[in-house]
Amino acid sequence: MQAPRPDRPEYAFIGRSNVGKSSLSNMICNNQKLAKTSSDPGKTQLINHFEVLSNEEKGERKWYLVDLPGYGYAKVSHKARNNWDNMLESYIRKRQNLVCLFVLIDSRHEPQKIDLAFLNQLRKWEVPFILLFTKSDKETQRVVSKNVKSFLEAMRKDWQFLPQHIVTSAVKKLGRDKILKGIEEMNGEFEF
Repeated sequence: MQAPRPDRPEYAFIGRSNVGKSSLSNMICNNQKLAKTSSDPGKTQLINHFEVLSNEEKGERKWYLVDLPGYGYAKVSHKARNNWDNMLESYIRKRQNLVCLFVLIDSRHEPQKIDLAFLNQLRKWEVPFILLFTKSDKETQRVVSKNVKSFLEAMRKDWQFLPQHIVTSAVKKLGRDKILKGIEEMNGEFEF
């Protein structure tokens, strides 16, 4: 894995293939051409670092937004899938400047075993994360609320404390301010 020097905070985005990672990354950075989007699962095959310069209360701050390959289904060989999994595990567990992992969950669906299993793995690895429920514009608010509540209830079976969660829509820019505010707060705690 070739990655930039770990000299600034990194915030990585991960989720099942086709959950909307690239669209959300573009929305956060207000640049629709930053990360390539596709309706085909598995298009993101590398760990993509995007340098972000943000204006914060303490002045300008540089950080990395990291678009990770999705986990789960993608039309790739078993060997390629294993290589991705190993690359992701190495990055998530060993990248010393990874401040927070944003785990994207599709709000249109009821809890998926693969998402819950991935979160349990993060707990074993002691990796801090925030849940982002994506694509909330594609369903009614009632359905989204029901699915988010069901997901958190499914987590409660194994988790004493639930992580922070934010409902998002790349189309409506819902959740963007909360995500950026959270990143700004975490940047304030990062030792440069």
